[in-house]
Amino acid sequence: MRKLIFLGLIGGALISTSCSSKKTGVTAGEAQTLRADVMKLKGQWDISNVDYDRNYIIKPFDEGASINCFVGSSWTLIPNNYTGTYTLHGENGCPAKIQNITFSVDKSGEVSIKKVGEGEKAKKVLAGYKLMLENPSENAFTLVQSVTADGKPLDVRYNFVRRSK
Repeated sequence: MRKLIFLGLIGGALISTSCSSKKTGVTAGEAQTLRADVMKLKGQWDISNVDYDRNYIIKPFDEGASINCFVGSSWTLIPNNYTGTYTLHGENGCPAKIQNITFSVDKSGEVSIKKVGEGEKAKKVLAGYKLMLENPSENAFTLVQSVTADGKPLDVRYNFVRRSK
Protein backbone atom coordinates (compact mmCIF):
# COMPACT_ATOMS: atom_id res chain seq x y z
CA MET A 1 0.00 0.00 0.00
CA ARG A 2 2.84 2.41 0.88
CA LYS A 3 4.50 1.68 -2.48
CA LEU A 4 1.25 2.48 -4.26
CA ILE A 5 0.89 5.81 -2.45
CA PHE A 6 4.56 6.62 -3.05
CA LEU A 7 4.23 5.86 -6.78
CA GLY A 8 1.08 7.97 -6.89
CA LEU A 9 2.90 10.92 -5.33
CA ILE A 10 5.85 10.57 -7.72
CA GLY A 11 3.46 10.27 -10.68
CA GLY A 12 1.58 13.38 -9.54
CA ALA A 13 4.85 15.29 -9.17
CA LEU A 14 5.96 14.25 -12.65
CA ILE A 15 2.65 15.33 -14.18
CA SER A 16 2.68 18.72 -12.46
CA THR A 17 6.33 19.24 -13.45
CA SER A 18 5.66 18.32 -17.07
CA CYS A 19 2.72 20.75 -17.21
CA SER A 20 4.59 23.67 -15.68
CA SER A 21 5.39 26.73 -17.81
CA LYS A 22 9.11 26.37 -17.11
CA LYS A 23 9.35 23.44 -19.53
CA THR A 24 8.02 25.43 -22.50
CA GLY A 25 11.24 27.37 -22.92
CA VAL A 26 9.32 30.62 -23.39
CA THR A 27 10.28 33.50 -21.16
CA ALA A 28 7.68 35.88 -19.81
CA GLY A 29 8.93 38.57 -22.21
CA GLU A 30 8.67 36.24 -25.21
CA ALA A 31 5.16 35.22 -24.19
CA GLN A 32 4.11 38.87 -23.95
CA THR A 33 5.63 39.62 -27.37
CA LEU A 34 3.83 36.65 -28.91
CA ARG A 35 0.54 37.68 -27.28
CA ALA A 36 1.02 41.23 -28.59
CA ASP A 37 1.66 39.91 -32.12
CA VAL A 38 -1.42 37.68 -31.96
CA MET A 39 -3.57 40.55 -30.69
CA LYS A 40 -2.47 42.61 -33.74
CA LEU A 41 -4.47 40.11 -35.81
CA LYS A 42 -7.76 41.16 -34.24
CA GLY A 43 -10.17 42.70 -36.69
CA GLN A 44 -11.27 42.72 -40.31
CA TRP A 45 -8.71 41.84 -43.00
CA ASP A 46 -8.61 41.41 -46.76
CA ILE A 47 -6.09 39.38 -48.75
CA SER A 48 -4.56 42.03 -50.99
CA ASN A 49 -2.54 39.59 -53.10
CA VAL A 50 -1.05 36.11 -53.10
CA ASP A 51 2.56 35.50 -54.11
CA TYR A 52 3.51 32.06 -55.46
CA ASP A 53 5.11 30.35 -58.46
CA ARG A 54 2.44 30.90 -61.12
CA ASN A 55 3.52 27.76 -63.00
CA TYR A 56 1.28 25.81 -60.63
CA ILE A 57 -2.48 25.68 -60.12
CA ILE A 58 -3.24 26.11 -56.43
CA LYS A 59 -6.61 25.60 -54.77
CA PRO A 60 -6.17 26.70 -51.13
CA PHE A 61 -7.87 25.32 -48.05
CA ASP A 62 -9.61 22.50 -49.94
CA GLU A 63 -12.24 24.88 -51.28
CA GLY A 64 -11.95 23.65 -54.86
CA ALA A 65 -11.60 27.29 -55.89
CA SER A 66 -8.68 28.94 -57.65
CA ILE A 67 -6.18 30.84 -55.56
CA ASN A 68 -7.38 33.96 -57.39
CA CYS A 69 -10.70 33.58 -55.56
CA PHE A 70 -8.87 34.29 -52.31
CA VAL A 71 -7.51 37.64 -53.53
CA GLY A 72 -9.98 40.15 -52.10
CA SER A 73 -11.45 37.63 -49.67
CA SER A 74 -12.44 39.03 -46.28
CA TRP A 75 -11.22 37.56 -43.00
CA THR A 76 -12.41 38.28 -39.48
CA LEU A 77 -10.03 37.19 -36.72
CA ILE A 78 -10.88 37.21 -33.02
CA PRO A 79 -7.77 36.31 -30.98
CA ASN A 80 -9.60 36.50 -27.65
CA ASN A 81 -11.20 33.11 -28.40
CA TYR A 82 -9.16 32.16 -31.50
CA THR A 83 -12.14 32.07 -33.86
CA GLY A 84 -13.03 33.81 -37.07
CA THR A 85 -14.37 33.52 -40.60
CA TYR A 86 -13.25 33.96 -44.15
CA THR A 87 -15.55 35.05 -46.93
CA LEU A 88 -15.17 34.35 -50.64
CA HIS A 89 -17.31 36.96 -52.38
CA GLY A 90 -18.38 34.97 -55.44
CA GLU A 91 -17.03 37.30 -58.11
CA ASN A 92 -15.32 36.39 -61.42
CA GLY A 93 -16.54 32.79 -61.46
CA CYS A 94 -15.55 32.14 -57.85
CA PRO A 95 -17.89 30.54 -55.33
CA ALA A 96 -19.56 32.61 -52.65
CA LYS A 97 -18.84 31.15 -49.24
CA ILE A 98 -18.52 32.08 -45.59
CA GLN A 99 -16.32 29.64 -43.66
CA ASN A 100 -16.03 29.51 -39.86
CA ILE A 101 -12.51 28.85 -38.60
CA THR A 102 -10.53 28.45 -35.43
CA PHE A 103 -6.86 29.28 -35.28
CA SER A 104 -3.92 29.17 -32.94
CA VAL A 105 -0.42 30.62 -33.01
CA ASP A 106 2.47 28.79 -31.37
CA LYS A 107 5.65 30.30 -29.91
CA SER A 108 7.51 29.95 -33.23
CA GLY A 109 4.83 31.89 -35.13
CA GLU A 110 3.22 28.85 -36.73
CA VAL A 111 -0.48 29.43 -37.33
CA SER A 112 -2.84 26.46 -37.35
CA ILE A 113 -6.19 27.01 -39.04
CA LYS A 114 -9.13 24.60 -38.83
CA LYS A 115 -12.31 24.91 -40.87
CA VAL A 116 -15.32 24.37 -38.62
CA GLY A 117 -18.62 23.27 -40.11
CA GLU A 118 -22.05 24.44 -39.00
CA GLY A 119 -22.89 22.86 -35.64
CA GLU A 120 -19.46 21.21 -35.45
CA LYS A 121 -17.23 21.44 -32.36
CA ALA A 122 -13.74 22.78 -33.15
CA LYS A 123 -12.11 20.26 -30.84
CA LYS A 124 -13.61 17.45 -32.97
CA VAL A 125 -11.95 18.80 -36.15
CA LEU A 126 -8.68 16.93 -36.65
CA ALA A 127 -7.59 18.28 -40.05
CA GLY A 128 -6.23 21.75 -40.60
CA TYR A 129 -3.61 23.89 -42.25
CA LYS A 130 -0.21 25.11 -41.03
CA LEU A 131 1.10 28.51 -42.05
CA MET A 132 3.83 30.80 -40.73
CA LEU A 133 3.03 34.29 -39.48
CA GLU A 134 5.36 36.95 -40.86
CA ASN A 135 5.68 40.65 -40.12
CA PRO A 136 2.53 41.23 -38.08
CA SER A 137 1.82 44.93 -37.72
CA GLU A 138 -1.24 47.03 -36.97
CA ASN A 139 -2.15 47.23 -40.67
CA ALA A 140 -0.67 44.20 -42.45
CA PHE A 141 0.71 40.70 -42.06
CA THR A 142 1.60 37.71 -44.20
CA LEU A 143 0.75 34.04 -43.79
CA VAL A 144 3.10 31.67 -45.59
CA GLN A 145 1.95 28.18 -46.50
CA SER A 146 4.64 25.70 -47.54
CA VAL A 147 3.40 23.05 -49.96
CA THR A 148 5.11 20.47 -52.15
CA ALA A 149 4.81 20.72 -55.93
CA ASP A 150 6.56 18.25 -58.21
CA GLY A 151 8.54 17.03 -55.19
CA LYS A 152 9.90 20.50 -54.44
CA PRO A 153 8.92 22.94 -51.69
CA LEU A 154 6.78 25.87 -52.77
CA ASP A 155 5.80 28.81 -50.59
CA VAL A 156 2.43 30.50 -51.01
CA ARG A 157 2.34 33.95 -49.39
CA TYR A 158 -1.06 35.39 -48.45
CA ASN A 159 -0.64 39.14 -47.87
CA PHE A 160 -3.29 40.65 -45.60
CA VAL A 161 -4.22 44.32 -45.18
CA ARG A 162 -6.45 45.70 -42.47
CA ARG A 163 -9.98 46.66 -43.45
CA SER A 164 -11.03 47.69 -39.92
CA LYS A 165 -10.43 46.81 -36.26
